[in-house]
Amino acid sequence: MHTWFQLGGPAEYFAEPRGADELIALVKRCREEEIPVRVLGHGSNLLVRDEGVPGVVIRLSEPAFCEIEVSGRTITAGGGARLGRVVTTAVREGLAGLEVLVAIPGTLGGALRGNAGTHGGDIGQWTAQAVAVTYTGDVVTRHRDEMVFSYRQSGLDELVILSAKMELQDDDPHELGKRLQKQWIVRKASQPMGHQCAGCVFKNPRGVTAGELIETAGLKGTRIGGAVVSDRHANFIVAEPECTSNDVLRLIDLIRGQVHERFGTELELEVEVW
Repeated sequence: MHTWFQLGGPAEYFAEPRGADELIALVKRCREEEIPVRVLGHGSNLLVRDEGVPGVVIRLSEPAFCEIEVSGRTITAGGGARLGRVVTTAVREGLAGLEVLVAIPGTLGGALRGNAGTHGGDIGQWTAQAVAVTYTGDVVTRHRDEMVFSYRQSGLDELVILSAKMELQDDDPHELGKRLQKQWIVRKASQPMGHQCAGCVFKNPRGVTAGELIETAGLKGTRIGGAVVSDRHANFIVAEPECTSNDVLRLIDLIRGQVHERFGTELELEVEVW
């Protein structure tokens, strides 16, 4: 159960390499054997189908992929580091910019790939460099002028993000801590309870939020099987104990159909489906 939804079938093969050398060797071997490879972060933005996942799923959970270092105004962090730890480290060191990302779950690598953000900003605007492993097992370094970030998207489409450097701004740690706490309270008050298996589902269309459209369409509380549109925030689907991935997928289709019928808007998935 490596995803927030805690749904879906097993991976054909599951690997947790101990370091970059093992990771690269594994990717090259899979390439030679023509075995598909996927990389799993914290699973907060992922729905796995009930049939499971063919090929190898790699998770960067070992300490070698989770280190966080601070030098001046630069934070360097591994792709497997929890985004929350990167944010709190920055705040503790008096470095501003990332505090708007508090309460966004997931790993740094996943956050960069999907350019995680809020109304206050996104991670891409602070990213100066990223080191990645390609699908052929080569290590590449992407500098700021080579990286393109847009709403919930980045040009970092290599297989694995090994690490990244973020250039931040000096600020008062005490003031930053207060801003962090305020952001945390606001976000947590509007989202499903922590004990619920829930995921944010759709990207926001231009000029409006997906949650507003879903709520206006009267879909809060709508249920298919064990999948329910959250009463707290309509852009979250809660998976109750009897839920299957197919329930969630059917509910997603229902929501998209209703919103398109009412408003002519095609909702685009933010959650990734394997």
